[in-house]
Amino acid sequence: MELELDGTDLKAVLNRLRRAQGQISGVIRMIEEGRDCEEVVTQLAAASRALDRAGFAIIATGLQKCVADIESGRRNGEDAAAMRARMEKLFLSLA
Repeated sequence: MELELDGTDLKAVLNRLRRAQGQISGVIRMIEEGRDCEEVVTQLAAASRALDRAGFAIIATGLQKCVADIESGRRNGEDAAAMRARMEKLFLSLA
């Protein structure tokens, strides 16, 4: 399945990923500076949430596309059960 996001969705996902990238850079810097463990973990958790949200946005778009493909019958011979199994695997990869 190809990643197809419209302009608004793409911008939102990229913003989340950039935010996570900045947070991860901040975590590295904090560790190098010997900052408080609680502060480091808080920033690491924020980065993790940003990555999760980006992943869920991508999966939601994929799910929407799969539903459209099922309805139109254009899915290269893949049946609904196989598509469902792929989507479950994607969801579980973020769990």
